[in-house]
Amino acid sequence: MGLLARFAPEPMEVRLRQPPPLNVPLEVVAPDSDSLELLAGSTVLATASPAAVDIEVPPAPTWSQAEAASARYVGFTTNPFPGCFVCGPARTPGDGLRIFTGPVAPGESTLYAAPWQPDATLAGTRNSIRPEFMAAALDCPGYFTVAEPGRPMLLGSLALRIERTVAVGEPCVIAAWSLGGSGRKWRAATAIYGADGSCAARAIATWIALKPA
Repeated sequence: MGLLARFAPEPMEVRLRQPPPLNVPLEVVAPDSDSLELLAGSTVLATASPAAVDIEVPPAPTWSQAEAASARYVGFTTNPFPGCFVCGPARTPGDGLRIFTGPVAPGESTLYAAPWQPDATLAGTRNSIRPEFMAAALDCPGYFTVAEPGRPMLLGSLALRIERTVAVGEPCVIAAWSLGGSGRKWRAATAIYGADGSCAARAIATWIALKPA
């Protein structure tokens, strides 16, 4: 998904068709002027196409609110993917984004937040964070707003709009909230706020719960 975010025009929607394999060469191709495909050999793993991302975002939580919310991150104790690049607590600083979102208000699940201060390993030109990592930061935070305890969910699609890049070391806040759903299909929204409190990027994710074994 991040690879497509790097090359696709904004805003866009990425749809996952197959779980991306590890340690396999991947290729981004443009089948037409409006869309992109991520390939492993001849297998289409994901597609990207233009999409409107008009979700309204709430006021940015403060840095201190985000820090307190992150301490309530349920993934510290129950996490189906502890090695996840975005939200895995098993990742060390510099090896993952380590974005740990928790409820802003203890005991409530309306708004989740986490602090994020991206490091130099994520930089592109002019000290700016590369779009693939901005897209990644918009991914997992929404999961914890819709996932039921003990039932993993996988990302089906992510519609995102990056309005501006953030800088290395910039104290950012990630926010996430549920957009509702039913059965196995749920939607969540996420946003990245820069140091000035303005929204730098926003996204709408569709999460699909795995069928019980």
